[in-house]
Amino acid sequence: MKRGIWITILILSLLLSACGAQAAPTADPADVQNTAVAAAFTVVAQTQAAVPTNTPIPPTATASSTPPPTNTPLPLPTQDSLSAVPTTIPTFTAQAPSNSSGGDPCNQPLVSWEGPTANLSITNETKPQGDIVLSLYVVTDLGECGYLYVYGNSFTGPVGQYSAGAFVSGKQNIKVFGSFRITQGSWRIVVRNDKIIALGGCYPNC
Repeated sequence: MKRGIWITILILSLLLSACGAQAAPTADPADVQNTAVAAAFTVVAQTQAAVPTNTPIPPTATASSTPPPTNTPLPLPTQDSLSAVPTTIPTFTAQAPSNSSGGDPCNQPLVSWEGPTANLSITNETKPQGDIVLSLYVVTDLGECGYLYVYGNSFTGPVGQYSAGAFVSGKQNIKVFGSFRITQGSWRIVVRNDKIIALGGCYPNC
């Protein structure tokens, strides 16, 4: 009899537990950690916002017994101060001109020379023909050196070894270079698309 009661109670308890509410799910540890980190950041932010700041107290105007400043006239010059003159006169010492070529004696215009002179002219044989800007650098037989100013199509230059460069602008922009020796007499510096050469003064009818 007692055994039947226990079996009945066991069956009823199983039925009641099956029909009862389900157990609450356990929380994921990662979710708990992320929630805790977010809450910590919120607390830190709120704490920082609640920190009092140093707000300066606005100044208040206080009464002063000091009178305002007045304009005091400067003393006028006297005869003694006007007659005083300096005992020494400043002097000016001229400085030696600086070498703008940076120490290279050849990096400057060669406007005069000791050796013999040649007559030079420029012949433009570029095709299609463009405008020429010619630069000439020379070293003479006496060791003088520098660059020549080229104005117009005819000029003079010393006898020596020349290096030439030309910028040609027009339908096509090109740079052309050359080197040659100039002796006494007349010479034509001929600028072509691929080189610069020196030919006798009778060119092109030699």
